[in-house]
Amino acid sequence: MFSHYLITRFNLKNPKWDVTKNNETLLTDEWLEHRLWLFENFCFPSVVAQTNKNFTWLIYFDITTPDTYRQKIETLIAGHGNIKLFYIEGMPAFYPEIKNLITAETKNVPYLITSRIDNDDCIRNSFINEVQNQFKEQDYMAIDVIKGYSLQIKPVVMLGKKEHIFNPFISLIEKNNEPKTVWLNDHNHWKKETRITQVTDKRLWMSIIHEKNKVNEFDGYGNIKWEDVKTEFIVSPAMQANISKNILPHSKWAWTSFKNGLYVNWVLFNKMLKKALGIYKIKS
Repeated sequence: MFSHYLITRFNLKNPKWDVTKNNETLLTDEWLEHRLWLFENFCFPSVVAQTNKNFTWLIYFDITTPDTYRQKIETLIAGHGNIKLFYIEGMPAFYPEIKNLITAETKNVPYLITSRIDNDDCIRNSFINEVQNQFKEQDYMAIDVIKGYSLQIKPVVMLGKKEHIFNPFISLIEKNNEPKTVWLNDHNHWKKETRITQVTDKRLWMSIIHEKNKVNEFDGYGNIKWEDVKTEFIVSPAMQANISKNILPHSKWAWTSFKNGLYVNWVLFNKMLKKALGIYKIKS
């Protein structure tokens, strides 16, 4: 009935994106080493732990990726037949490569689901299944799961709730007739799309906040216990132990949590109001 692809860009060169939030140069060996560490500890274990295995994970690396890192990533995914690696010529080749592969592989499949995940983030073990539960043979429908968590790992470990509309975990269901795929737009451009539904009943993603994020800052809130989350958000054993040992008690950042909660929910309300009023559509 459908084919489902989870799609990640890893280290594709992009002339519009060349420094971290700390003005450190991107795509250096140091940056790539750190990204692989995040990928091994958060993204990869969360994806391979999915209860629903009916999907293919496409991961795109830049053609300039050194052999040392190619070997590391290929060793990591060995034995996982639904993960495919590609080495391409930067961001300009990314969307055409996705379109070409999916077109070739799904000629006789009537519907397509495409989802996105960044290489430093994490999804709940039921994420794929929950996205597929939204499938109702829609001709074209974006699926925006707006509830998740925010986990800061440095300089201190903090975990909180997070709401984020038009976020980096968005999916697209569409009829397989010259499909657009979820990577037609960057995630925040989906605010202009009228054919979109919000999933609000479950927290299905975890944004990892670290010192080399391009944009994100920790804005989690609430008294969330890691012990209540870790059975469904699968990270590496070493990282699970590290979080359990070093997570900052909510009482130590309660004021920050309160302010973050006000901020996150105000931003959510503001964006949803603009969407309801058609402001985003008018600007498109």
